[in-house]
Amino acid sequence: MKFLPISLLILALATATALAYDPSPLQDICVATNDLESGVFVNGKFCKDPKQATADDFVFMGLRNPGNTSNPLGSKVTQAFVQQFPGLNTLGISMARIDFAPGGLNPPHTHPRGTELLVVVEGTLLVGFVTSDQLNNTLFTKVLYKGDVFVFPIGLIHFQLNIGNTYALAFSGLSGQNPGLITIANAVFGAKAPISADVLTKAFQLDKKVVDHLEAQFWYDNN
Repeated sequence: MKFLPISLLILALATATALAYDPSPLQDICVATNDLESGVFVNGKFCKDPKQATADDFVFMGLRNPGNTSNPLGSKVTQAFVQQFPGLNTLGISMARIDFAPGGLNPPHTHPRGTELLVVVEGTLLVGFVTSDQLNNTLFTKVLYKGDVFVFPIGLIHFQLNIGNTYALAFSGLSGQNPGLITIANAVFGAKAPISADVLTKAFQLDKKVVDHLEAQFWYDNN
């Protein structure tokens, strides 16, 4: 009996593994149900009959105007995700407009389902992302000027800060129709219901009074 070379067996196993995977989720959670009446469609959204589609389904005008940066963060993110732009459904892409007042911050956050490619249109931004524990939480940071482009890998914590004295504007493309958003401070200190103070005092090595103070704050969402 002839045996396949070990290299071919490894290749076959790797190919089977690569092809046999679950598609990436397009939502945070999905609890199984046998009740079809109360269930929701996954992944993505239900599709309109293609024969009923019009050109209007494929245009989004919500990024034309500046966002209101009169808020504690001094920034405003205007999303063009599938929720706002239905024509993106199943296409694996989305966009966002980010307006910054002088000193404005798009605070540390992550997109669990999308890589972000940011281009600066006006102003000067300090941007950066932090790698996972596996790479020692290394910070990669850069000052960007008009026309510069920076990529934030999927799932990693990142931020943008306007370090100029004038208004700044950037646009982002994201590799998912619903890339998701987790703003770190909001998620940790503004969770509903609150995360136990015992957890946060030990995790952040803070006095309980500091944790109580942080949890009592109004964590602004600039989206």
